[in-house]
Amino acid sequence: MGQTLIEKILSAHSGGQAKPGDIVDLSVDVRVARDFGGANVVKNMEDNGLGLDDPSRTFFTFDCNPTGSDQKYAANQQRCRLYARKEGIEIYDIDRGIGTHATLEAGIVVPGCTMVSTDSHANIVGAVGAFGQGLGDVDMAHVWAFGRTWFKLPPTIKVVLTGEPGEMASAKDIVLKILGELGAAGLLSHAAEFHGEYVDTLGVDERVTIASMATEMGAIIALFPPNDKVLEYCRTNGGVDFEPVYPDADATYAKTVEINLDELAPMVALPGNPDNAATIAGLSERKIDSAFIGSCTNGRITDLRAAARVLTGRKVAPGVVLKIVPSTDAVWQQALDEGLIEIYKGAGALIGNAGCAGCAAGQIGMNGPGEVTISSGNRNFTGKQGKGEVYLASPATVAASAVSGFVCSEDAIPAEPKRFEMGTAPTPAAKRGEVSGGSGKPTTIKGRVWVIRQDNIDTDMIFHNRYLTITDIAEMGQYAMDNLEGWEDFSTRVEPGDILVTGGNFGAGSSRQQAVDCFTSLGMPMIVAKSYGAIYERNAVNAGLPILSADLLATDIADGETIEVDLTTGKITRADGSVVEGLPCSEVQLGIYQRGGLLKA
Repeated sequence: MGQTLIEKILSAHSGGQAKPGDIVDLSVDVRVARDFGGANVVKNMEDNGLGLDDPSRTFFTFDCNPTGSDQKYAANQQRCRLYARKEGIEIYDIDRGIGTHATLEAGIVVPGCTMVSTDSHANIVGAVGAFGQGLGDVDMAHVWAFGRTWFKLPPTIKVVLTGEPGEMASAKDIVLKILGELGAAGLLSHAAEFHGEYVDTLGVDERVTIASMATEMGAIIALFPPNDKVLEYCRTNGGVDFEPVYPDADATYAKTVEINLDELAPMVALPGNPDNAATIAGLSERKIDSAFIGSCTNGRITDLRAAARVLTGRKVAPGVVLKIVPSTDAVWQQALDEGLIEIYKGAGALIGNAGCAGCAAGQIGMNGPGEVTISSGNRNFTGKQGKGEVYLASPATVAASAVSGFVCSEDAIPAEPKRFEMGTAPTPAAKRGEVSGGSGKPTTIKGRVWVIRQDNIDTDMIFHNRYLTITDIAEMGQYAMDNLEGWEDFSTRVEPGDILVTGGNFGAGSSRQQAVDCFTSLGMPMIVAKSYGAIYERNAVNAGLPILSADLLATDIADGETIEVDLTTGKITRADGSVVEGLPCSEVQLGIYQRGGLLKA
């Protein structure tokens, strides 16, 4: 009995004639861990005393945070580097781009092979007729140690593309059309195998775009029997020969689905789900704030050329931000050589390092609450690329929308872009009068102390920069002092009403307001230090958090002692009745404190 493409590949890698539903012991040719999950794979290997099955088949790819700008990612990446040096593993580091694309470029993944990665879009390699699958950290550690894992062979749905798309339709429009017809679960727990005369004309880039969105239809993988373009690409990149695999003519499929592409026009996926497909003609000039071109779906050279075609001689609309991130460094370099980068810069776009970008938190392509973004990515779930709305479209449509200021196709770019409507200036706040006015808050504060006998405690020790995106004061307290050695558990020890006592130059460093607000979050009513960093002092005063300058560390004061502080005189009365002289709060400071902060009426 004939076999489908996935049945042939998995059978060849498990030593038997596998059929749908069989659980096979699958031999894995290529084993990849990313910076996302890679450190946990290393931890699982080391915690369980496991050795590598074959370092030559094992790789790291750092693509979620290609700048190493997030400290947790940087730590994970360095842990992976150290392990790689010890074990002889090749790393595709932060300068290489998206891991799946890099393995294709390097000829590591070729038609007929098997590959696993800690990436849910590892199935992208189906574009060249290879089997790829995303695995969790534990699963990946097993593959690294033994070279194999169990896998349940799925049934295959044959997807036949018929007809001829319109002149402006791209592979992204095709896959959005497929998503719109099949839905988010249309290929659930199946492999898809793509056929048809139009499919035979598609090169690697177009196949990658379609294969990368198989996950968004619930598919295990979307596989394309390799054509001559694909074979030439893989043989050129790999420098080695291989035997491609094709489905048998009498293969049995779970079902066959036909998708008619006749006269297909540019499409978008409406915010919320990739299968919310619609034609652009059905939208009424939806105003956008930002646009993003990149991702494993649409960051390849043909995608960048399409965007450059639209942007040539044009400018990004006023108030709109266009962000472009090539999929790999090789694509970035090719775009530079072809003059595409110059076109992007001339249009006013931001170009980022090669990598995953908008799909990874903290990277180029994120958006904020209320922000409307059009993206060439593969997912637009709420919160995936931030807190705003995300429309999915092709690179050409994204570029056209960026210069138009609203969602539109490249044949509908207006002579003048749509601009944001500017509102009127807010009504000025009432004049406050004398800053010494207040609400009658107490000028005497009594509380239990925590004593940190250290000078020069800077703002990174108080509130580390990895938390700077937090804006809700209620969330800040849990991170107070967690970067100060010996005081990492400070937030769990203090109680509301406790007072911090410390040394000189407290709050040196950056201007971050969170280093003040984290104490307010904990319910601490004031701070006593020998002296303060200049910006920190202003921030505390303006936040209405009383700070007093006094050298309590020159005494034998200890944790748990209760003190009483008079803000007007600067006198600090200790539990034994002795008094320490400090600098009294100024009239301005007291006024701001009593009304609850500088901005309070």
